[in-house]
Amino acid sequence: MSNSSVHSKYFAFNKNLGRPMIPGQDAYPQTNSEGSPVVKLTDEQRYRFDKDGWLLVPNVIDSQEIEEMREYIIRLDTDPDSIPDHERSSIGGPLQSLVDHPVVVGFMNEFVYHPFTDGQKTPPLANQNCYGFRMEYSFYQYRQAGQGKFVPHNGNGALRLPSDHHTYHYFPGHAHTALTRAVWELNPVIEKKGGTLFVTGSHKAAFSAPESIMEIESPLWSTYSCPAGSVLFFTEAVTHSSSIWRLETPRIAIFNSYNAIGNKWHNWHPDPDLLAQMPAKRQTLYRPVYISGNVVS
Repeated sequence: MSNSSVHSKYFAFNKNLGRPMIPGQDAYPQTNSEGSPVVKLTDEQRYRFDKDGWLLVPNVIDSQEIEEMREYIIRLDTDPDSIPDHERSSIGGPLQSLVDHPVVVGFMNEFVYHPFTDGQKTPPLANQNCYGFRMEYSFYQYRQAGQGKFVPHNGNGALRLPSDHHTYHYFPGHAHTALTRAVWELNPVIEKKGGTLFVTGSHKAAFSAPESIMEIESPLWSTYSCPAGSVLFFTEAVTHSSSIWRLETPRIAIFNSYNAIGNKWHNWHPDPDLLAQMPAKRQTLYRPVYISGNVVS
């Protein structure tokens, strides 16, 4: 397997007679739809996500982009009529560039995309014009001080049936998360002041959670601090929760969900007019949900 677009080297059996799955370099997109080079995970980032079930990447977008996106969310929340109908969503306007940001593509290439090719008649599910993963859902959060709830859920993803989608499967050299979030924090987050909470490592847990997990002060919970413009990845297989926002500045965040090409959890689609305006490569994130031959040349 080529090491040019992802770091993992692993041996995987294909569906045909146990032949090895050996995708070539072109099976992994190396640029996003705007032509920017994909940002690969470092060895430490990859290890940390596999160990923890979540990964924070700070300072991904610059201050000018942050301000533009923040203003757009405020308009969307307080004055939606000032925005054209087809752009009234968390993937509209300047927020659209976050959908396949180079850091997002790098993460999804490693943990969500699986090429499904035998190197013979079956092509990989991605190439330089087409992504090998899909976008599931998107929403924004504009949360003032005192808003939010503590609602623990999910976990034990290694032991769930594949149709659940809230899964995390792994073997030496590779790991795969199905339903996965990329959360863009557009205002600073301070630890224990309202960011997303995680029970670190619970995506691989073999036991039911103890009752103490229902207490927000339990030491089982982890969270984070980060500057505006950071992105947080987490598998829906990890136990996590929202919490009460406790800062004077609002939480302004974009929650984008991704999944494998053959999986769909949410009943959601982008506005057709917005989709038609996207670059062709970005549009491949929203192609129909199936496996066989589902690649755009």
